[in-house]
Amino acid sequence: MAKNQRTVRLSRLRTLPAWSLVAAGVVAGGLLGVEYGVVKPPAYTATSYVIAVPIDRSDTASALGFAQAYGRVATQLAVLGDAQVWAGVPVNILRDSVRTATSADAPMVSVSATSTRPTLSVDMANAVARALIRHADDTAAETHVQLLQFSRAVKPTAPSSASVKVTALVGASAGGLLGTLGLLVRLRRRPEEEQSARPASVPGPAVAADAHGRV
Repeated sequence: MAKNQRTVRLSRLRTLPAWSLVAAGVVAGGLLGVEYGVVKPPAYTATSYVIAVPIDRSDTASALGFAQAYGRVATQLAVLGDAQVWAGVPVNILRDSVRTATSADAPMVSVSATSTRPTLSVDMANAVARALIRHADDTAAETHVQLLQFSRAVKPTAPSSASVKVTALVGASAGGLLGTLGLLVRLRRRPEEEQSARPASVPGPAVAADAHGRV
């Protein structure tokens, strides 16, 4: 009985229109995207900026080069170890939450921190920027470049994470893509199934008798 029910279900699925796979994928993906957007807490990002300035007869090209270097070391343990004291969070959280970026045209470093708490994102961004400035001051006599606070991070007013509408759209797009792939597989298997289900050709009586007479 169970086998017959399974056969009936498979037959019904095969009779569905081809576009139903794509539609089902879009709907399922959209629902999963909505659920993800609702369940996941919003994230907030705050950004602090520091600028490299030349000192002791240095030039702007050196300042630009050191800004690139400081942007790479800002997330290293030497800087984060000091920043954790001012941010009030462990180093591993700073490492996972803080990102830096530099510009090819300006000697500036942006320090961005992301957290589910807006105030914590501000504290982390400012703490890492402060630690980076202190690290640069310790080597200013050798590098002839100084880091200065250009702009402190402020409390974000809106989340930086994707909204429910965006996650729903992404989920629907991914589901539609999977449905399309399933449709292509289905269309590819159908000619093979039809060919395997076709009965084997049996020679007619006249042909069989003619062949017997020849023997």
